[in-house]
Amino acid sequence: MFRGNIACLPRLILYTGRPAIRTHLIVRTAGFKTFPIVCFKCGRWQWQGKNKEQKPITAGNLKLEPPKPQAPKKTQTPTISELKILKNLLHYIWPKGDNKVRSRVVLALVLLLGAKLLNVQVPFFFKQVVDNMNVEWSDPTVALPAAIALTVVCYGTARFGAVLFGELRNAVFARVAQNAIRNVSMETFKHLMKLDLGWHLSRQTGGLTRAMDRGCKGISYVLSAMVFHIIPITFEISVVCGILTYQFGASFAGITFTTMLLYSIFTFRTTAWRTRFRREANQADNKAASVALDSLINFEAVKHFNNENYLAEKYHKSLLKYRDSQIKVAQSLAFLNSGQNLIFTTALTAMMYMGCTGVIGGSLTVGDLVLINQLVFQLSVPLNFLGSVYRELKQSLIDMESLFKLRNNKIIIQNPSKPKMLPENGGPYDIVFDNVTFGYDPRRKIIQNASFVIPAGLKTAVVGPSGSGKSTLMKLVFRFYDPEEGRILINGIDIREYDLDSLRHAMGVVPQDTPLFNDTIWENVKFGRITASDEEVTRAIEKSQLAPLIHRLPAGLNTMVGERGLMVSGGEKQRLAIARVLLKNAPIMFFDEATSALDTHTEQALLKTIRANFDRGSRTSVFIAHRLRTIADADKIIVLEEGKLKEEGTHSELLAHPNSLYSELWNIQENLDLLETELKEEEDIEKEAERKRAELADK
Repeated sequence: MFRGNIACLPRLILYTGRPAIRTHLIVRTAGFKTFPIVCFKCGRWQWQGKNKEQKPITAGNLKLEPPKPQAPKKTQTPTISELKILKNLLHYIWPKGDNKVRSRVVLALVLLLGAKLLNVQVPFFFKQVVDNMNVEWSDPTVALPAAIALTVVCYGTARFGAVLFGELRNAVFARVAQNAIRNVSMETFKHLMKLDLGWHLSRQTGGLTRAMDRGCKGISYVLSAMVFHIIPITFEISVVCGILTYQFGASFAGITFTTMLLYSIFTFRTTAWRTRFRREANQADNKAASVALDSLINFEAVKHFNNENYLAEKYHKSLLKYRDSQIKVAQSLAFLNSGQNLIFTTALTAMMYMGCTGVIGGSLTVGDLVLINQLVFQLSVPLNFLGSVYRELKQSLIDMESLFKLRNNKIIIQNPSKPKMLPENGGPYDIVFDNVTFGYDPRRKIIQNASFVIPAGLKTAVVGPSGSGKSTLMKLVFRFYDPEEGRILINGIDIREYDLDSLRHAMGVVPQDTPLFNDTIWENVKFGRITASDEEVTRAIEKSQLAPLIHRLPAGLNTMVGERGLMVSGGEKQRLAIARVLLKNAPIMFFDEATSALDTHTEQALLKTIRANFDRGSRTSVFIAHRLRTIADADKIIVLEEGKLKEEGTHSELLAHPNSLYSELWNIQENLDLLETELKEEEDIEKEAERKRAELADK
């Protein structure tokens, strides 16, 4: 049954969860100190066994332990002060050279001043009404009711005017605030798009989006607080205190000043104490959002392993932490409000007592008592507002802190000061790796002193065991990362000298798992080149042989592919990827294990499409593969092992050396192909036998 260099049948491991033709079969070759473990389905292999520095891997010395819980890593993002946040926001409400925005801010301030002046007049009109009413109406010298009516009208007009001016102010300033939110959001988004791949892979998307959402909401409040609350409230308090002092003497001024001082100290200190509860709530909220988003994105995996309850419990724990933090926020807020009201009520009671004493003694009128009451209550509005503004301002600044921290992250991969352009429609280009060393972690090198040439206009394959650095090569060429040592040249120039957009425009990729947006087929294909015409998009769809699929779909090109493309099959996703790169028409093409997850029939059909549309000579093609049959026709094959160049040559040249790594791997996969055929035959025989037994049972 077995042919070739296959031995040690007890080491055959067959995973029978699916039909035999699609199972994972692991075999090893005999007589080698190190041996590859090969996946029957996808052709992946990994080295196991022993080498000069490694003991043989056995059940006795292979120890697996659950990971120990680790303390959360301290962020490397630089902190940002509240003052710096406010300074950053200031240029959004007073931008240089933008007279339209500045004129809106000035108009809003004028309306604000008018509202405050009218608001101060309201208590005086009310005092006049009360004093006019406190007379003997039988006295012929008493003022006419018309005069009282006029005073009442002035009172109502002043009150309505203050409200109207305030609302007009809000309407005028709304565009300024919303434009600031838009600008900050866009700048943050663009900054995130410029950060390196390593930064994005280390972040939880759910927490990231939640932090941006909260930060943008806080911008509107902070802007309005800066312009319309802090300075105007201070002005209003000063005016009211001045009136009380001028009208009623130093005793009222002393109580007013003491009240303001105690109120402010209590508010600021209590709010500072509450700040940590808000930060804890934000962290718990980010964690809960990340758990929820991860669970929804990986919905199929949740169902495959029946882990709904596990994730629900994990989400529940995150929500409990958020609940506990929010309870602390609410309880501390209740304490703050109670303390503020106690201070204010005590002052109001004292001043009303003094006013009543003055009325009894004849030094004050009833109207004066009403004026004191109105002014004190008018003082309470800005005082309470100042407390709430400071409280909300602190919370908004905390929310914005995470947003501005994102903007403080250093962009590692940057354009050179004088970038060179790589012609998008030029080529084909060669790619040279010159003594390149790289590792995602400095302690573990993925690529080590790799030097080789990918010829221009030819088909080059890169093969090797898992973890040998094949896909990393592509990421380095795209400049997702920069090498630690050595250099990569395209067209004879170090890629770090090229403009980033120019470099990436000259390259296309068909990945193993095509990332798709939750949009229509048409929009996902057009993503390859946004500026493409409808005719170009249609031609790319036809060349990638997507037309039969589209004709079967009720909505055709307007069919939604679902979150991450879950509504289409693996083969259809890869055809969408091919349509994208056909539309991009780049001179350098990468195929990163583009068919490894597909069945044999779909794989062959897809390879036929690739060969028909990506001709040699017009572009440089790089195929990263595990299944060697898919790249046997390559003009050059580069074999990597542990990040180093092991060997290179054509298929026939590498097979001419029986001791080469490529030759050994080819022989293993050839034997697996024979085994696959025999297993398929056995499966068909077993199915036929079952059918006959079922027929006999029916008879």
